[in-house]
Amino acid sequence: MYEDVDVAIVMESTYPYLKGGVSAVVHDIVTHNPDLSYGIIHITWDSDSPMTDLYGMPSNVRWVRTVFLSMEEHRHNFLSVSAKDLGMTAQQREELSHRLFNALYALSERGEVEHLWDLIDEGLNERTRQYPLWALLGSREFMQTLQERMPQLNLSLANSFWTLRNFFSLAFAVLGETMPRAKVYHAHTTGYASLLGAAAARDHDTAFLLTEHNLYVRDTVNTLLDRNMALSITEDDYRTFDVTAEQRAWMAWWTEMGRFCYPSARLITYLYPSAITEAARLGSDIDKSVVVPNGMVIEEFDDKYRARQQALVKMEQEGSDYVWHLVYIARVVPIKGLLDLLSSLEILRDRGFPNLHLDVLGPTEHVPEYYEACLAKIDALGLHDHVTIHGTVNVRDMLDQFDLLVLPSYNEGQPIVILEAMAAGIPTVGSDVGGVAQQIADDLYTADGRTIGPCGETVTPGDVVQMADGIEAVIGNLDSYAAYAANARTRVQELFQMHEVMSSYNQIYRALGDLPVVGETIELLHHELASVES
Repeated sequence: MYEDVDVAIVMESTYPYLKGGVSAVVHDIVTHNPDLSYGIIHITWDSDSPMTDLYGMPSNVRWVRTVFLSMEEHRHNFLSVSAKDLGMTAQQREELSHRLFNALYALSERGEVEHLWDLIDEGLNERTRQYPLWALLGSREFMQTLQERMPQLNLSLANSFWTLRNFFSLAFAVLGETMPRAKVYHAHTTGYASLLGAAAARDHDTAFLLTEHNLYVRDTVNTLLDRNMALSITEDDYRTFDVTAEQRAWMAWWTEMGRFCYPSARLITYLYPSAITEAARLGSDIDKSVVVPNGMVIEEFDDKYRARQQALVKMEQEGSDYVWHLVYIARVVPIKGLLDLLSSLEILRDRGFPNLHLDVLGPTEHVPEYYEACLAKIDALGLHDHVTIHGTVNVRDMLDQFDLLVLPSYNEGQPIVILEAMAAGIPTVGSDVGGVAQQIADDLYTADGRTIGPCGETVTPGDVVQMADGIEAVIGNLDSYAAYAANARTRVQELFQMHEVMSSYNQIYRALGDLPVVGETIELLHHELASVES
């Protein structure tokens, strides 16, 4: 039913059924590389998940294949087997149980992956399996071996069974069906997308490419533990954190899944340099890691940039009477920090900066209680005249109306919205998370050795005073503001151009997939990206 393609892009709950963020980047990859054929493997929870194509698949996308994670979607083949379907004696079931635990310890203690892959080939891979490995969970021999080999789980026998059944069902959902053939499987996160991409590439003897837009393990673990999303995670934390036994089990699942998939990747791309170092602490290989940033078609913002240049004249003419228009562009959800920003506005007003107005652009319906809390805070602080909430709008159409982008997030990768603002010549004050500092605060260096200064300020996430200070630093001096605005445009022009980014992906696909190569090989790509990494 599915034709062979050059690239199968593997996504988790995003493209093409969710707009923005990673989905927008993937759509750019597909549409800016029309010489390659694509398939989309979309991993989602169940058949009630969103299934409406929000992008309109271009002609070079040959198919979209959906994979469900929920056990309920696999009841007919996951729950219908029992230990007798293994076709083994009690001794053989015991030996298989020990093999499984040996393989898990080989991964967690020594980073060895082949023993686990052998079991996947024997017991999960639809084309090669000799027995249903997941049926082992229902055997007495497995439960006895579990008590002997993993006492550190510190769960009751019943809780151990249900926790491991969850893990088995998720592994079966991802690994139990043969995927369409592609020359390159490109996963856009670790976790289940990476596991599927690595397995499909192994199954078809083709290549696996991994892109980390954000660090999946860090984000899932921090969400699980309700921690600050800006905090880092290492591969050993699940052993040492003071958490419940169930939390420790899930931390281990996500962490070891990442460590299991990293070695299968022929190349790993990151959006910003510091992500490589952080991923290395989770088990990634620095030697096969490169930076491929997001990109912009800068010409699409020429009109907005000219309008911003005219705004500079108006600022100078009106002086202290000028009303500075700040803009927050994000979902109104806790992780994006709008409540913090409202406190920063109050601080600025009390400091004597009354000529400020904040426009909030982005969906308000995702976490209704948080949106209501923001409305209540606007009311309590008396900020009605200083804040306008627009909801979902066409952001690009409005960009020329704003003087400063403010992004008080607790978690980001390399935000597209910052690049859009930069292309329009708008400075940014943002939280120092993910790749934000590289976008706006760090000095950047061009291929010919020129240095491009900052186009904004970074602040500690959650520090409302620092955010107020950062805003004041950018808009408090018109000469400094003009320099930030000029640098914003130049940074995109020199280092974040869409055609260069897409050319990098094209060359990577061709090199990894043994497709006819146009231009540089993968070795030259490493060399070309060295300036961005440094």
